[in-house]
Amino acid sequence: MDTLFDLPESEAPEEAVIARYRLSDDAYGSPAEREAFFDAERTLSAAVEAAGVGDVDGNEFGAGEVVLYAYGPDAAALFKVMEPALRGLPFRPAHVVLRQGSQETESRVDL
Repeated sequence: MDTLFDLPESEAPEEAVIARYRLSDDAYGSPAEREAFFDAERTLSAAVEAAGVGDVDGNEFGAGEVVLYAYGPDAAALFKVMEPALRGLPFRPAHVVLRQGSQETESRVDL
């Protein structure tokens, strides 16, 4: 054992929920779109934290889309908490990728 780092021997792989939304232009969307997204992101963070299913890790804007990243031990449980707010955003087309398990199996859910 390397005593320099105190890492757990075996840790369950972290799973992910990655939501992608198309914005109204080919850059960063309108100020109103960004504000609506940031409001939803705060709501999602609070819901995920309250449910104890993971963490909303942030977002990326650019090239006409916004991507939201969330991680936790169970992507399905994380998505269940996030789904109402994700579906509530008006930007389309939109979809979510659930990345699950040690083999990083991916499934797509259209919103």
